[in-house]
Amino acid sequence: MNILDRYVLRQFVVTFVFALVALSSIFIIIDLFERLDKFIDNKTPIEMIVRFYLAFLPYILELVNPVALMLAGLFSVGRLSNNNEITAMRSGGQGPIRFLLPILAFAFVMSIAQMYFNGWIAPRAATERFAIERKFLASENGPSSLQDLFFRESPSMNVSLRRYDAQNKVGTGVAVEEFGSAEMPRQQWRIDADSMEWDSTSALWVMPLATKRTFYPDSVAIEILRQFKAPFTIRHDQIAKLQLNPEEMTFPEMKDYIETLKRGGKDTRRQEIDLSGQWAFPFVNLIVVLISIPFASVRRRGGMAVNIAAAMVIAITYIAFTKISQAAGAAIDLPVEVIGWSANAIFLVIGLAVLARTRA
Repeated sequence: MNILDRYVLRQFVVTFVFALVALSSIFIIIDLFERLDKFIDNKTPIEMIVRFYLAFLPYILELVNPVALMLAGLFSVGRLSNNNEITAMRSGGQGPIRFLLPILAFAFVMSIAQMYFNGWIAPRAATERFAIERKFLASENGPSSLQDLFFRESPSMNVSLRRYDAQNKVGTGVAVEEFGSAEMPRQQWRIDADSMEWDSTSALWVMPLATKRTFYPDSVAIEILRQFKAPFTIRHDQIAKLQLNPEEMTFPEMKDYIETLKRGGKDTRRQEIDLSGQWAFPFVNLIVVLISIPFASVRRRGGMAVNIAAAMVIAITYIAFTKISQAAGAAIDLPVEVIGWSANAIFLVIGLAVLARTRA
């Protein structure tokens, strides 16, 4: 990295940090004014308010990071253009795209970092935020008992729970049915139990008292089972995730959650599209920089206002297209990865086209 690269990158990073701090501060101030009456009514201690907004900050950064990068590209590169520094760089033999490479590299690194941040760090902060909301703001976000759960252990075995208490790891109203074959189902046996408890040592469900009915062509055999180990593999943590807010789940936990819903016979296409879109979203950092910097690097009649307006229109269009494509994708017979990444692919092409049209 030469002197010019370090100079351009420093201008961009300083502007980015300023924009990130400013946007996050505005977000927090607005939210604080909206919640202030609740904080006062619930007599929330100052230290808890501080902890709440520290836990809220990762969610804010998820939202404002792409905007801060876009503004940093517009203002830092626009300032270089207005001061004729880009013209001087080109006069010195540097190509029209060369000075952009350090910024694009920085945006790519930020995309990778935000993928980890969104998928693993922000969910843990969301858990603490919801805990504070429940305790001090009387919020309904967070764990509660689960009712009427259904799972498919295998194509021929169904499991149902009338109620599940995740805190005590106890399920009530348990029924397990085996039908022998998915192609020609015929009930072979059924187990009913008032309750079952999770044994953490053996990682198994134990039914203190259960009744098993085995169905024959001309009779039914009834058997009483004590301390019976449940014949299904779904774990406590998989069921417990069903009561979490999706914001509290890491990417692997979300995948596990979707698999659990599938085993319950639910249509999970929307959740799968959403997860694919969450993997794709961090790369919007690279795309907004790819679009905004070429706009800012060329001096136009109207100055910076025209560049900001054009880039903002494209950014808003990108966000709208992302939401619409994900909503419509649930009814379109395409792989969820194609739908989740389609907005990125289309706007990446637009960004490359804008970059290619940048004047020498």
